[in-house]
Amino acid sequence: MTARTPLIPLDDALTELLAQARPLAGVDTVSTFDADGRVLAQAAISPLQVPQQDNSAMDGYALRCVDVAAAGVELRVSQRIAAGDSGQPLLPGTAARIFTGAPVPAGADAVVMQEDCEALDDGQRVRINHLPSPGQAIRRAGEDITLGAQVLAAGTRLTPAELGLAASIGLAQLQVALRPRVALFSTGDELVMPGEVAPAQMRPGAIYNSNRFFLRAMLQRLGCAVTDMGVVPDRLDATVAALREAAQGHDLILTSGGVSVGEEDHVKPAVQSLGSLDLWQIAIKPGKPFAYGRIGGAHFIGLPGNPVSSFITFALLVRPFLLRLQGVVNVAPTTIAASAGFDWPRVDKRREFLRARHGADGRLELFANQGSGVLTSVAWGDGLVDNPASHAIARGDQVRFLPFAELLS
Repeated sequence: MTARTPLIPLDDALTELLAQARPLAGVDTVSTFDADGRVLAQAAISPLQVPQQDNSAMDGYALRCVDVAAAGVELRVSQRIAAGDSGQPLLPGTAARIFTGAPVPAGADAVVMQEDCEALDDGQRVRINHLPSPGQAIRRAGEDITLGAQVLAAGTRLTPAELGLAASIGLAQLQVALRPRVALFSTGDELVMPGEVAPAQMRPGAIYNSNRFFLRAMLQRLGCAVTDMGVVPDRLDATVAALREAAQGHDLILTSGGVSVGEEDHVKPAVQSLGSLDLWQIAIKPGKPFAYGRIGGAHFIGLPGNPVSSFITFALLVRPFLLRLQGVVNVAPTTIAASAGFDWPRVDKRREFLRARHGADGRLELFANQGSGVLTSVAWGDGLVDNPASHAIARGDQVRFLPFAELLS
């Protein structure tokens, strides 16, 4: 009897995957408007300081502290400075009416907000009802960004905040990593597409292809250019043909289904006939039948057919792989410590990922059915409990929690 190949620990599989995920060569130049979610290929260096000059943090009056020895002092208003104006040097014994973002005039060393002042003589004079201190309500030149500073590092995955930061130093375009080109297809004669067959007309054993929808969406969220190749019949020749076609002009071939050990699981032998299969079967639950290999110049990743298994292996393994292809260095999702509001006495020899969400008391609650085909558990939950192998959980225990907000971003 042939001995079973040992299952690969998740961390070992991820290490091997990331070692193979060398960043794609080449860059795109895109408008900063269109760079959300892309990965910066070249560090952003500031050609200016921000703010460019001292400016007012609020609407009020710019003045010299030496001219206000006590609250209640009255000063002549010598000028009015709005954002975008330049202003004149402040005359001793006077104040300047100033507005948020306006440059502080030379000679002024404080701004008193208008709520602490009283305009007199139709704004010609002002009573200062608050004793100012030097530097009060002044945003100093360069306090946010200094000239020549690295504002964004290469490998940064751009969010709306980073786009605003890039715009604040005048960058209308950004150099970003190429989008990974991904060929996506499913295997299985049982699969039908929503809209093609009405539920009442479904043949026995048929199921709607849910994997195709969430995998395509997850790929697009990661910035990939997706070629959807549909469903491939459960035949070895058809699987070989689909893989051969997908290997042309794509960086990654991603499949779901057909990577287990059944007689109708043709993906594994098809990949081996065209290239190499370097990883197969991971010690996690759900998601054991995961595969990685190469076909020509393309990476190949085969996900399990059960929808929860496919979803979880994508989040844990494919997501960091695709981020690394785009040059992201830190690809690990942030985990948080949480309190279990449940008991989980059923230990398993594999590392488990349990669908959970925060209850009204702040503790985690589990979806009742943790089966690998129950996609409802993913839609219901807001993350995964990362439970070590052979580990029971008792109510009140601290557990590692992976929020979907991290895994789907």
